[in-house]
Amino acid sequence: MAGLTTGGPNVDVSLLYRINGIARSAPEWFDRGVALLASYGLPLVMVLLVLWCWRGARRQDEAAAAESFAALVWAPLAAALALLVNVPLRGFVARPRPFVAHEGLEVLGGAGGGPGAGFSFVSDHATLAMALGIGLFLAHRRLGLVGIGLAVAEGMCRVYLGVHYPTDVIGGFALGTAVVLLLAPLAMAGLTPLVRALARSPRLGWLVRAKDRVVARPVELAQRPAESDLAA
Repeated sequence: MAGLTTGGPNVDVSLLYRINGIARSAPEWFDRGVALLASYGLPLVMVLLVLWCWRGARRQDEAAAAESFAALVWAPLAAALALLVNVPLRGFVARPRPFVAHEGLEVLGGAGGGPGAGFSFVSDHATLAMALGIGLFLAHRRLGLVGIGLAVAEGMCRVYLGVHYPTDVIGGFALGTAVVLLLAPLAMAGLTPLVRALARSPRLGWLVRAKDRVVARPVELAQRPAESDLAA
């Protein structure tokens, strides 16, 4: 705890200065772009990924659609839970922001919020982004990998902006991942039956299943072997 409170290990501080130091030679428009990307761009893309995954899940068969939809519901719930866990954790570690403990950092885009802008470990943004990325991975592997990549980019942006140490970001990644995966079996066991019940609802069933989804009927399945035999 003492290492975190006083600014972290030397390699942590060294990486902080190297990543944040890029801002010294970067043009102002690039710094603004990173600040906008971290605050709005990456979260927006993450939301669009979740919506795209939901759109695809509605076209799956009933069992697969229920599992995918339950995972998509669990992703934001787990992210919110991870943020709640982080509240006492940040107060317990009480690590000052890097721009408070160290001089010469470029705090960009007003991201610091002033010298008294709370504690640093762990990063809320990194925790939230990685929890959503891992939750999306449970629903769709490829889109989940994209979401995890976006979470890594979000963490790098926080260090570039000068508001977090690299270990703050790594800690956020670990916290978000742990909450999602450790509680996923219990969460899925509770959410999946609810989603299946929702799918049978005449008014809200469209949330889980698409109207144009093609599902083979039992009669059609029973006729297919007979048709193939006649053809032979």
